[in-house]
Formats: sequence, C-alpha cells, structure tokens
Amino acid sequence: MSAVLNVALAMSADVAAKVFPPDRLAAIDRADELRLLTPRPLDSFQGAHADAVLSEVDVLLTGWGSPVIDEAVLDRAPRLRLIAHAGGSVKGHVGLAAWERGVAVCSATDANAQPVAEFAAAMILLAGKQAFPLARIAARSAASIVSDDIYPEMGNRGKRVGIVGASRIGRRTLALLRPYDLELVVHDPYLSQDDARALGARAVSLEDLLRTSDVISLHAPALPETRHLLNRAGIALLRRGAVVVNTARGALIDHDALTERVVRGELTAILDVTDPEELPIEHPLRTADHAFLTPHIAGSMGTELPRLADSALNEACRFARGEPLVSLVWQDELARQA
Repeated sequence: MSAVLNVALAMSADVAAKVFPPDRLAAIDRADELRLLTPRPLDSFQGAHADAVLSEVDVLLTGWGSPVIDEAVLDRAPRLRLIAHAGGSVKGHVGLAAWERGVAVCSATDANAQPVAEFAAAMILLAGKQAFPLARIAARSAASIVSDDIYPEMGNRGKRVGIVGASRIGRRTLALLRPYDLELVVHDPYLSQDDARALGARAVSLEDLLRTSDVISLHAPALPETRHLLNRAGIALLRRGAVVVNTARGALIDHDALTERVVRGELTAILDVTDPEELPIEHPLRTADHAFLTPHIAGSMGTELPRLADSALNEACRFARGEPLVSLVWQDELARQA
C-alpha cells in the first residue's frame, strides 16, 4: 500500500504560477499518494510559515527560484525524503548534505531536454537553408532574390552536422536529425565509438569536428573546464560559411573571437544564449547579417512548462508507491553536470 506523503512547493511565486497552475496543483491532491500542505510556494525558508511547512514536509517540489536546501534547512525538515525538481540542474539549490543524509533527488532534465533539442534541430535545418542571412537580405530588398546564386551551397542534403556534447539534449538532437540526409558527427570525451554509432553518428575529435562540420551545435555543460570550449583557436578552424548554434550556455564560446568572424560574414551564429546573457545594445552581433539571436527560449516555455510539473509529480507518486525513480540525480555525477 502506498504511503501518503506531504508535499510542498519551493520556488519563486511567478515560476509556481507557470509550472504549477491550478490544474497541476489540483493533480497533487487528486493523487492518492500525495497531500499538498499549502498552495503557497516557499520562496524563502525563513519565517514561521516556512518552519511549519518544513516540519511536516515529506516531498519538496522545487523549481527555478528555489531557496537553497542546505544542512540548516534539512535540520528543520526531519521528514524530508525526496526533492523532485521541476526543472533541469539541481546544483544551484540542493546542497551535498541532501545526498549525505539519504534524501533522494530527482530532476525533470529529460522533460526539459525535449524542447531544447526540438529548437536546436529546427535551427540546424534552417541554417542549412541559409534562412537567417537570407531573411536579412529579403527584409532590405524589394527585388527578386535568387537565393542559390547568393548561397550556391545552400541546402541540407549531405551536410555534416557536428554535435558537441552527448548530453541528454545532444542525444535527443541527434535522434531528431537522424531521419534527414545529413552526416552526423559527435564529440564527447566520455562517448565511445560504439556509443556514437548507436546514436546514428560517428565520434570524432573536437578539432576534426570544428574543422570539417558545416553546422556545429553546442550541448556541453557549463563547467570551469568547458569555459570557452569553442575558443579563438577553435573558431579559427571553422570553415568559411560554417554555422554555430548555441542552445547551451554562452560561456562555452569566446564571443569576441566569434563576433569577429561573424561580422566579416565568414560564419553564421545562431545564439539562444550569449556571454554575457544580455549583450550590450550596441554589440555587433545584434545587427550583423550573419547573426540570429533569441532570448533564451529553447528550454521549456509557455505550454511546455507543465511537462516539468508532470515529471516531478510522477516521480513523487512513484516514490510514495515504493517504485524506482526514473530521473534520479546521483551525487557522483554532479561534477559533470551543468
């Protein structure tokens, strides 16, 4: 028989309103295994209200804006057994003490990977058609445009797409691209050639990927050792006309070096993230013909957000029923995760 677990939300109020709208809050109480202690999310663990909730909570459903769950918080939450994050990385708000005390931690990383991979695959296919620089040209010209006179190599047939990072998102992006007539290569220091073949790709060195790919899509985590993974030397290797797609983190790229080649028209950059996150209004990438910027929209947005809630709620129900969790975050994997 399932236990009935007390549940509370820990995230900012605006995130809770989007990720756990009324129908998702109602789903908690409809679940036989769960009981919502309060519909009010904890955006702080300070004060009498937080004390009362922490003293009774078995499961914390966390999201963006969650306060940090450290030893002091765990001391006030003696019943806490599960932290189910309705988002991606837990490194910003779950302290190591949670694992040390045997609290299970899971994440909706897989659910959040889906829209990012969809966005990346769409950008890669549009890049092959030179959609972004041609859109700039079309916006300025009333004359007929013969696109393949301007870009005789446009098109996706036979193009080499290089995926940097066989993360969940990188793997999903490869899966989405497999039906197309593309050559897929991947670089990840933890990926074997057999593993790459199973993904429909060929494992190559980073240098080979950068030197030979028509489109490069970044899917590595943002870690100290991956800062400027695509550095000035790497950017210099990119063939003229290559496209860089970044839906991961801006710090993976040396933006000064990238900007120089983009402004000269040698490369196209499709960037959902930049470094800094908000580029100065006068930054050359904002107006360059070969740059296309979006405001960090690849991850779960709008109608995609309740998918994160469903992932966390499903894990809470599994936990209550004593079933294995499907999205556990292991302490020894944290060093390689974003």
